[in-house]
Amino acid sequence: MLLPNSKRILLKLSGEVLMGEQQFGINQETVAELAREVKAAKDTGLEICLVIGGGNIFRGMAGAAKGMDRAQADYMGMLATVMNALAMQNALENLGVHTRVQSAIQMDAVCEPVIRRRAERHMEKGRIVIFAAGVGAPYFTTDSGAALRAAEMQCGALLKGTSVDGVYDSDPKKNPDAKRFDTVTYDKVLADNLKVMDASAVALCRDNEIPIVVFSIREKGNLARVLAGEGVQTIVQGNK
Repeated sequence: MLLPNSKRILLKLSGEVLMGEQQFGINQETVAELAREVKAAKDTGLEICLVIGGGNIFRGMAGAAKGMDRAQADYMGMLATVMNALAMQNALENLGVHTRVQSAIQMDAVCEPVIRRRAERHMEKGRIVIFAAGVGAPYFTTDSGAALRAAEMQCGALLKGTSVDGVYDSDPKKNPDAKRFDTVTYDKVLADNLKVMDASAVALCRDNEIPIVVFSIREKGNLARVLAGEGVQTIVQGNK
């Protein structure tokens, strides 16, 4: 196990990953494959909670950039994360994995409100908890929501599954000579603006000593490899 003290982890998935090869929306086959990866991780004995972004449906900052009120756009983005959470819940339940969706915006007809103690009991009983709607307030990203929930749930690590295989010193899509870090400190990520997560999320993880593990979720089986300490990833942590 990569992080031996991590009985409980939070997995943050970008909404774009759920698109698969589509340009937008939810690809059911991709979601089903992600659910299988999450189930395999749970079967190792881990307690898992999930946070999924909403960028495949609506991104608040993009809406604001086009003239929409930022707060209104962010609320729309939060609702997109609830849709993604319900899609993932359906895929996991189809595999026989019991799940609960907890939303920071109350909508009792489709999911529970975020209640920390209840979420802890769910995980102790072997259920996967999917946290939706970010922190329930505008001007915060789902990265901040993931860091907040990881701290609340006392997770041993925050795993961020994205489209890239770690943290680079520059954008690998624009610079073919970009160098990937095996490990990097929170302070360097913040000082060099390395775009791992937004600054408030990184600072929250730093203050609570929660390692951030960045890896590519698009590569089949990579979550299991990362958890076993074998996959390609970058670990963001404090000075050793």
